[in-house]
Amino acid sequence: MPNALDPDLRHALAERLRYYTELGIYDFYRRDKMNAVQADAQNEAAAIAGVVEAETSSAPQPELREEMSPRRSAVVAIVREESIFEVLTPKPEQGVVDPVAALKLIREDLGDCTRCKLHKLGRKQIVFGVGNPRAELMFVGEGPGADEDAQGEPFVGRAGQLLNNMIKAMGLRREDVYIANVVKCRPPGNRTPERDECDTCSPFLMRQIAVIKPKVVVALGAVAARNLLAINAPMAELRGRFYDFMPAGVRSSDPSFPEKPWPGAKLAVTYHPAFLLRDPRQKGEAWKDLQMVMKYIGLKPLQKAE
Repeated sequence: MPNALDPDLRHALAERLRYYTELGIYDFYRRDKMNAVQADAQNEAAAIAGVVEAETSSAPQPELREEMSPRRSAVVAIVREESIFEVLTPKPEQGVVDPVAALKLIREDLGDCTRCKLHKLGRKQIVFGVGNPRAELMFVGEGPGADEDAQGEPFVGRAGQLLNNMIKAMGLRREDVYIANVVKCRPPGNRTPERDECDTCSPFLMRQIAVIKPKVVVALGAVAARNLLAINAPMAELRGRFYDFMPAGVRSSDPSFPEKPWPGAKLAVTYHPAFLLRDPRQKGEAWKDLQMVMKYIGLKPLQKAE
């Protein structure tokens, strides 16, 4: 006999499923190793909403890359079981109006993180994030590389220098924006972060975004896009448009919004600077994405000296 769900949790599950249904997302997937409580929660939520088709597959999910085949045109939702519980768990920064103090509380909560296996795979330090805590524009990458792991700051290597140039071309300075990654520890050999690593670390990113409250979030690359939007799709389909984005766990009644509720951010997807270094031909396409962002924010590009 499955354990009965708490009424508040039942309501949260139903509301989340209704939200995805309104977006036109009907197919949900669960992990093979989901524990019994999470399995019961998902099954009962399916009965409530009537929209879940439980499907367990032993094949691993393919990693998204910028070079993903265009024939994968179907957009598939990735629903994390943890996200619903994340909504119900109070955070130390909630109710703190000052974003500097709130980000400090998140960093303290993160601590010397040992929540996933990356902490024992050679990381030197946690790379939390850097920039203006009140930024209108936020960039989110994949994870730290060797240079970032050494210096404790995201995007300081070759890809970071290219990102700096992109920001400058938009008429901004690096210190005007906020920069972070999906995972805050360097994956060994700069490999793509694995799903469990992203699932463990991304809630801290969501909390950072909720504190900063940017107008626009730019996902740099397919891994960042997948984790922020919770969908699988080729870069060609993800780029060229805005998505309405609200980080998991944010409520309109949050006391962090003393004047009026934060409406959430617009999210745009473009190529990761590291990919642009490998294929400079795509720089023009990335610039188109940034121009779309600039138009929305009201920025004028940097004028070249004649």
